[in-house]
Amino acid sequence: MTTKMPRRGSLSATKQALSVGDVARRSGVAVSTLHFYETKGLIQSWRNAGNQRRYTRDVLRRVAVIKIAQRTGVPLTEIREALAALPDSRTPTAADWRRLSQRWRVALDTRIAHLTQLRDQLDGCIGCGCLSLSQCPLRNPGDVLGGDGEGAQRLER
Repeated sequence: MTTKMPRRGSLSATKQALSVGDVARRSGVAVSTLHFYETKGLIQSWRNAGNQRRYTRDVLRRVAVIKIAQRTGVPLTEIREALAALPDSRTPTAADWRRLSQRWRVALDTRIAHLTQLRDQLDGCIGCGCLSLSQCPLRNPGDVLGGDGEGAQRLER
């Protein structure tokens, strides 16, 4: 038997709440991941009278934003800062997402440029196969580490 869902806004917040299992099923994220996100301050829940976690429906959009940001390489600390700028009382909108994505655009463009450069240099490295520590443009471009003496040197400081 199916029941017709009442109009949005006609249910109390408690009846509209989602269990952790509901959020996991609807978002495609494991329950343990939701608990992890909560400990990191990315999402919030409350406990009902039976001490079970409950989430507002906007958590689904927040989880989607988290997953998209993670796929682009944005660290969880930056995701948390960005989500903290959103109002708790409503679902993030397209305008909210545009503001969030603008915060990450420069870092993403820089990462893309570095990865493109790495890809182009890697082609040459695979072609020569030398892996010379004094000549390799990937491991020691321009032999910049030669002046630091013998032994392993850090490339990125």
